[in-house]
Amino acid sequence: MRNPVSRRDFALGIAASSVAVGMVGAVHAADNAPAADSPAPVPPPPPKPVSKTICFVGGYTKHGPPGGAGNGQGISVFEMDRVTGALIPVTTFTDIASPSFITLSADNRYLYALSEISDYDKNGNGSLTAFEVNQQTGSLRKINTVSSGGSVPAHLSVHHSGRYLLVANYVGGSVAVVPIRGDGSLGAPTDVVHNSGPRQPDRAVDNPQGNFAVSDHSGPHPHMIRSDPSGRFVLVDDAGLDRIYVWTLNLGTGKLEPAKTPYYDMEPGCAPRHFEFNHTGRILYNLCEQNSKIVVSTFDPQNGTLNNIQTVSTVTPHFRGSTLAAEILISASGKYVYASNRLGDSLAVFAIGEDGTLTLQDEVWMHADYGRAMMFDPSGTFLFCANQRSDAVTAFKVDKTTGQLAFTNHFTPVGSPTTFAFMDTKA
Repeated sequence: MRNPVSRRDFALGIAASSVAVGMVGAVHAADNAPAADSPAPVPPPPPKPVSKTICFVGGYTKHGPPGGAGNGQGISVFEMDRVTGALIPVTTFTDIASPSFITLSADNRYLYALSEISDYDKNGNGSLTAFEVNQQTGSLRKINTVSSGGSVPAHLSVHHSGRYLLVANYVGGSVAVVPIRGDGSLGAPTDVVHNSGPRQPDRAVDNPQGNFAVSDHSGPHPHMIRSDPSGRFVLVDDAGLDRIYVWTLNLGTGKLEPAKTPYYDMEPGCAPRHFEFNHTGRILYNLCEQNSKIVVSTFDPQNGTLNNIQTVSTVTPHFRGSTLAAEILISASGKYVYASNRLGDSLAVFAIGEDGTLTLQDEVWMHADYGRAMMFDPSGTFLFCANQRSDAVTAFKVDKTTGQLAFTNHFTPVGSPTTFAFMDTKA
């Protein structure tokens, strides 16, 4: 016979079970609770700043040289995608007229831009503007503007010493030396030298067949000025007089002094435009605009003398028609030279031999019209071309082993582009 359970006993049993379950739950809760002296959770650290590659692009604006107004807005600032080479717009500095050539100081703290104009002052000069560069963003702050010392400047560079800006005034027929102050600002020119010489023909006799393009030989037209890698000499390509001039620069006075051989005559009508030194500073590659040739010379860094060893065309033997060579670059490896051809719209790729001579190994379509300036990004992975008449920048991937160029299919819209500068920001 079963023992009967009263309602009272049943109720007491349920109560006891509830207490036991509650105690077990309390034990588990105690096990999961943090200790009274344990540290508070630490938030994850913020992401570290990452260095970026910044590209500056300049060109012709509505306020330009006589007959040379363009579609540009000023100096456009882009961030470069390091994987694809695409240029991503950041901002545009618009308070400047026709910055058709720009360059950075060696430490990237300052950017210098010329204005290719003839009405900066009552003397018909162009102008030069100094900018401070934000090292994290690449944004520009205008410091000051001074006269270029001549009409319609076409090129500028920072002297190897970092103390002077060197300027080629194309229409003015002069070169100028402009002091760079400690804060990056520019002073008045310390020297202005006017070139002179006999009238040269508008075309060279060794032109590509069918070339109707001419270069202005009405007078002196300095087109590029730069010091050699040692900083001992200053060289100038004069496209009007078909000469390359060689000077020394007195760092104390800021005056140019003719070298032992003050200039070298080149092919009449060839219009020497831009040049590059090889990595030893002993080979000079001089690009001639009108006949689309590169003249290869040895250079003596002790006395500044030049001796020609080769002349090579920037277009292939099968080319026929009008063309004007524009820009020349040398790869970071020192193994390849690149040249741009306007009108013909091609990029020439040369292999450099052990003796410094060149062999044309490829000719690449620019994919746009009237390519002028070219420049590598700081890593040398991409080559960019400023196509003035197409209002676009095109990008090519560089095979660093073979020197070959592969079009990336990237077009960046920029009004009348003519010049580049690149820098890596500080992380």
